[in-house]
Amino acid sequence: MRKPAPKGPRTAPTTRKPAAGRPAAGPARTAAPARPAGGPARASTPVRTSAPARTTTPARPAGGPARTSRPASSASARPASGTPGRRPAIDKTRPAAKPAPRKAAPPRPAGAPARKPQAGQDRLQKILAAAGVDSRRACEQIILDGRVQVNGRTVTELGTRADPRRDEITVDLQPIEREAPVYILMNKPKGYVTTVKDDQGRPTVMALLKGVPGRLYPVGRLDFNSEGLLLMTNDGALAQVLMGPEHEIPKVYLVKVHRNLRPELMKELQEGFLLSGRRLKPCHIEIAEKGDNPWLKVTLTEGKNQQIRRMFAAVGHPVSKLRRVQFGPLADPLLKPGAWRFLNPQEIAAIKSL
Repeated sequence: MRKPAPKGPRTAPTTRKPAAGRPAAGPARTAAPARPAGGPARASTPVRTSAPARTTTPARPAGGPARTSRPASSASARPASGTPGRRPAIDKTRPAAKPAPRKAAPPRPAGAPARKPQAGQDRLQKILAAAGVDSRRACEQIILDGRVQVNGRTVTELGTRADPRRDEITVDLQPIEREAPVYILMNKPKGYVTTVKDDQGRPTVMALLKGVPGRLYPVGRLDFNSEGLLLMTNDGALAQVLMGPEHEIPKVYLVKVHRNLRPELMKELQEGFLLSGRRLKPCHIEIAEKGDNPWLKVTLTEGKNQQIRRMFAAVGHPVSKLRRVQFGPLADPLLKPGAWRFLNPQEIAAIKSL
């Protein structure tokens, strides 16, 4: 049978509980005042002669009387958690670490100019529209698509300002040109699409402007089967004003309809007709030429897609012919279908005053 190891003689007299009758060693007591009175005589054991070093370490939770005898060293090494007056150094360093000013001023995106516009600067979409790139609204989308560069940096923010006389502005890496503004009044014939390009290969109104330099585009639209006055220009800023529904530029049409309209239908169409669930703006309608299929003079201040044709078809009087005879202050009854001419200075001033 295996005998247990004699553990008692090694641990009992040296580490745990020495005999109560053993006299305490005087030198050991004086060297380690932090140990409580009546403690074991550890001075007789050579391993425990390092006990005085432990008394200098305040982390050892010894008895109360020994700790109170060293207030200076323990307080400086371990500040009490319940004494806030002992943390002035930490409070002084906090203000320097506050990042609030930096968060309040985030960096501007690449290509963005100063917040306050300088002399000669203008919004980028307005510059592009004035240069004939496209209408202002279309130029905004071109900027958002990342196709515009200012001084070599791509700009995607609509609030960006630039100076076209000093800054290098490119679209698709091609520099824009400050072309002289061109204003042309055309009498569009039937059979032409009012657009620059047509995906179906139909003829566009651009085919009627042979020999005209620069990039022009139509202001507003006329249907493929409609005819009449159409403004062509490279002044995108003006085009945006003329096409904006909020400006309510009047446009006058001669419309030939099937059969005469009853007075109550005429009134219904004029007072804001409900078309496809949407209330149209009021318009003015009068009889221009009487007959079984009369000509009506219709004045609109908005331009929904095929608005006039859809209005009269909804009340049972389809349109057989439609001709625009006035666009804002512009009118020319002598201009033949397919012909065009430049606006005179008085007409240019008139449309710019709208």
